[in-house]
Amino acid sequence: MAEHQEHADDHGQAFYVKIWAILLVLLILSILGPIVAPHAEFGFLKAWMITLMTAFGIAVVKAYLVAANFMHLNIEKRYISYLLATMLMLMLLFFAGVAPDVMKHEGQNWENVAAEAEVERALKAEGAAAAHGEHAGEHPSNEH
Repeated sequence: MAEHQEHADDHGQAFYVKIWAILLVLLILSILGPIVAPHAEFGFLKAWMITLMTAFGIAVVKAYLVAANFMHLNIEKRYISYLLATMLMLMLLFFAGVAPDVMKHEGQNWENVAAEAEVERALKAEGAAAAHGEHAGEHPSNEH
């Protein structure tokens, strides 16, 4: 009986180590995605799309693996799943409600002056660099 229990414990531990290894590989992929994305564009996929897909796509998969395997949600009562789904829907509803305002520089009764000033400053700096003939990746101190 004790031998059977030890075998079951070894099998359970191996399962958790396997999930940990999968999470580790996904972590590495989510780190490499934004690093590799600016250097590789695949057809209609732009660098920012690849970065978002690796960051959020892999985050969703990792969250699912953690919730399914380490939080033991499969043995919880059914209402826990409903509660989790409801919270997720409320979070998405909140994002959908605030995103149009947060992602703009101005609205019906407000204006984000700091963000607008930063965009103007960056555009002026880019224009000044272009006027001086500097190219991306070159620095004036590197000239011979």
